[in-house]
Amino acid sequence: MARQRGTRRLLGLLGRMRLSLAVFALFVVMAVTGGLILRDTLLQNAYESNTALSRYYASETDSNLVTYEALLEFGTASIEARVYEEQPWDSIEEWANLYCERLRTVLGNENINLYGVVDGRVLAVGVPDLGEGSDPTSRAWYQAATERRGEPVFTDVYEDAITGEPVVTVAEACTGVDAVLAFDVYPESFQFRFATSDLPEGVSYFLCDSAGVPLYARTDLDPAAVAPYLADLVSRIDAGEFEGHDANLVDSRGERRAVDYTRLSNGWYSVVTTPYSLILGDLNTVYLVFVAMGVAFLAALAVMGVRDWRRTRAMERTNETVRVLGNSYYAIYLVNYDEGTYEMIKGSDYVRDRIPPRGPYPDLLRTASEVIEENTFREFEESFSAENIRSLVAGRVRDYGGDFLRKFGERYRWVNVRVLYDESLAPDEVVLCFREVDAEKQRQLRERHYLEQALDTAQDSLESKQAFFNNMSHDMRTPLNAIIGLTELASRDTADAGKTANYLRRIDQSSHQLLNLINDILEISRMESGKVSFASERMDLAQTLRDAIAPFEMQAREQGKSFSARVDAPDPWVLGDPMRLSQVMNNLLSNALKYTEPGDSVSVAVTQEDRGDVGSYKIVVADTGIGMSEEYLPHVFELYAREQRFGTAQTVGTGLGMPITKSLVTQMGGSIEVESTLDVGTTFTVTLPFSPAPPEDAPACAATPSVAAGMPEDGPSLLAGARVLLAEDNEINMEIASELLSEAGVEVVQVWNGQEAVDAFAASEPDAVDAVLLDMKMPVMDGCEAARAIRALDRPDAREVPVVAVTANAFAEDVAATTAAGMDAHVSKPIDFTVLCRTLESLIARRRGGDRP
Repeated sequence: MARQRGTRRLLGLLGRMRLSLAVFALFVVMAVTGGLILRDTLLQNAYESNTALSRYYASETDSNLVTYEALLEFGTASIEARVYEEQPWDSIEEWANLYCERLRTVLGNENINLYGVVDGRVLAVGVPDLGEGSDPTSRAWYQAATERRGEPVFTDVYEDAITGEPVVTVAEACTGVDAVLAFDVYPESFQFRFATSDLPEGVSYFLCDSAGVPLYARTDLDPAAVAPYLADLVSRIDAGEFEGHDANLVDSRGERRAVDYTRLSNGWYSVVTTPYSLILGDLNTVYLVFVAMGVAFLAALAVMGVRDWRRTRAMERTNETVRVLGNSYYAIYLVNYDEGTYEMIKGSDYVRDRIPPRGPYPDLLRTASEVIEENTFREFEESFSAENIRSLVAGRVRDYGGDFLRKFGERYRWVNVRVLYDESLAPDEVVLCFREVDAEKQRQLRERHYLEQALDTAQDSLESKQAFFNNMSHDMRTPLNAIIGLTELASRDTADAGKTANYLRRIDQSSHQLLNLINDILEISRMESGKVSFASERMDLAQTLRDAIAPFEMQAREQGKSFSARVDAPDPWVLGDPMRLSQVMNNLLSNALKYTEPGDSVSVAVTQEDRGDVGSYKIVVADTGIGMSEEYLPHVFELYAREQRFGTAQTVGTGLGMPITKSLVTQMGGSIEVESTLDVGTTFTVTLPFSPAPPEDAPACAATPSVAAGMPEDGPSLLAGARVLLAEDNEINMEIASELLSEAGVEVVQVWNGQEAVDAFAASEPDAVDAVLLDMKMPVMDGCEAARAIRALDRPDAREVPVVAVTANAFAEDVAATTAAGMDAHVSKPIDFTVLCRTLESLIARRRGGDRP
C-alpha cells in the first residue's frame, strides 16, 4: 500500500508539473538551437570576413608582382624583336647586360641576375652559367614559361644551384620566337605593403608558395615553427580538407583555428587563420549560463512552493536573451512558404499598424511594397516570393538576402533582408528578418567611390606616362640620330679638318643633350621610389650659387643673350646640400636659356630675406623669352607635362625638369612660384630656409667640384711624369682614359679589377704611385672594397695616396659611399677629362705639399 501511494503521489506530481516540464523541454530546444545557429552564424561570418581578407591580401600581392611582370614583359618584347631582326649574338648579349643593369636600378637590388635560352643558346648576365651539367630546358621555370607562352610565370621558392640561397624565378617565353627570359628575385626583396596592423590580435596571416614555403608571415607562432606549419597546412589544403566555413585545424600549441585561404593565379596561397576562441568569444560561457538556468528551473520544479516565482524569473531571463538577440533586427517574421502564411515575431510600427501578427504571406509583401521603390520591389517580390524561398530551401541555401532602400518617414535608408533556413525550424518554415544597415552601406558606397577615384587616378597616371614614353622616344632618338648621322659624316670627311671639327662639336652637344635627358629620367624615377637623400654640410651659399651660375653666364654670351647675376647674402655660411641646390639652379637656368632667343635677357637675383635662427633666402630667375600660356601655368610642375603651341619651335625636354625642381625645393623645406606671360617672359621665385653653419676651426674636406674649382693655374705641369694606377673593367673605357691621360703626360698602369689594383699598389715601391683611379663596379672586388684594402696596407703612402672614384654611379649616396671607403674625390661618367685632370692636379699638389685634401 505504501508503495502504491508513493507511485500515485509521483504520478500526481508529474501530472501537475506536465506544463512546466513541457516548457522546460521547449526552453532546452530553443537554447540549443539558438546556440547552434549563433555558433554557425559566427563561423559563417568569420569565414566570409577572413575569405574576403585573404582575397584582399592576394589582390595586394598580385598588385605588388605587377612590377616584376611588367619589367619581364618589356624584356621579352625587346629580345623577341632582336631575334626576329636576326641581330648577332654579341648584340643580344650587350642588350642583356644593359637590361640587367636597368632591372637592378629599377628594383633597387644589385643581386638580380638575368638569364634565359635563345634559339637553344644560354644567355646569362650576372652569373657565370646556369649550373654545372644542367640543361636549362629541364628547369621548372623554363618548362612553366614554355607551357604558358606570352605570360609571366613565378616559380616556387627553391635553392639556387649556384648561390645556395632561396630564390624565386620570374620567367616568360616569347610567343613569336624560340626564346625564354628569366631573372631571379630573392624573397626578402619582395616589397609587400600589407596593412596587417589592422588584423585583430591573435589572427595570423601567411603568404606562401604552392609548396608551403613562407614568403610573408604575420603571426605569434615561433619563427622556427612557421615553415613546417605552412608545409603541413598547404598539403592539407591540396587534399581538400579546408573547404567550407567550418574548416579548422589544431596548431602546434593545441589551439583550434579556422582556416580560410585564397589561391593566387601563380599558385601561391594567401592564408588567414583565426582562433576559435576569438570567433566564438564567450559562447561556451553562454552555454554554461543556459545549463545553470536549466538546473535552477529544475530546482524550482522540485520546490513547489516557489514554482511560479522560479518560472517567472526564468521566463524573464529568456525574454531578455531573445530581446538582445532580436535587437539587431527591427523586424523578424516566421514564414511558412508551403501554406503561404507569416507570423510576426517582431515588426516595425508601420507594419504592425497595417497587418495582424499572423496572416497570408502576400499581405506582408503588399505592405512591403508601400515602403519600397517600385522598380526595387519587383526584384524584391521575385527574390522573396514563396516559390523562390521553396527553391532556396530545396537547394540547401541557409542564408540568402541583400540590401535595398526602404522608406522611413520622408527619407530612404538602406536595409538588409535575410532569409534564414535551418533544419531546427518547423517543416516548410524559414525566418525572414530585416536589419537597418544604412551607416555600414553608406561606408561601403564611400569606399567604392574612393576605389573608383583611385582607379581613375591610376588611369590618368597611366595615360600621362604613356604620353611621357612617346615624348621620350622622340626626344632621345633626336640626339641619337644626330650622333649617329654626324659620326658617319665625320668618317666620310676626314680630309676636311674644319668639317670634322664642326661635326665633332655638334656630336658633343647632342651627347650632352642626351645625357641631360637620361639624368632627368633617372632622377624622377628615384623621386617616385622615395630614394632621394639630402646632405647637411657646411657650405658657402654665395659661392655655391656663383659656381652654379657661371657656366650659364658663359653659355648666354655664346648664344648672344644678355645675362646678369646678383648675389646678396650677408650670412653665406649655412648648412645644406650644395649638390641639390646646384641642381635646382641648373634646372631653372637651363630652362631660361632654352626658351629664350638671341637678344633676350636672363637675370638671377639672390637676396637674404631673414637673418634669424633659420635664414630665408630668395632666388629669382627671370627671362624675357617666349613665356607660357595662362592655361599651361597650373600644369608646369606636373610630371611629363609640356606645352604644345602652334607656331613655336618645340624644344627638347622630358617634362621632368620642373617637377624635379619642385620636389627638391619642397623637400628642402622651401617653396617655388612662377609667373609668366606669352611672348613677354617667365619669372621663377624660389624661397629656401637654411640654418647658419657653426664656425669651423680647420678647413673642411672639399668635394670634387671644390677641388676642381680650386686648382692652381699652373696645375697641368703637375701631371707630367705622374704615375697613375687605373682600375677599369671595360676595355673601351680603359683605352679612352689611358689615351687622354697619356696625352697629359701621365704614365698609366692598367689593371682590370679591384683586386688587381690592390695587388699592383702593394707590389709597387713606396711613393711610386702618385694617384689611384677606381671604377666602383668591377668583378672580383669593387672600387669601394679596393679603396679600403689600399688604405689598410701597412705602408705610409697607402694612407696618403690620392684615390679618386671614376664611375657611372653618380647619385648622392654613391658619393657618400666612396667617401666612407676612404676616397678623396668622385668624378662621374661620362668623364669630363678637364675636371678629372684638374682634380688629379689639385690632389697631387696637396699631397706633395704635405696636406691631405
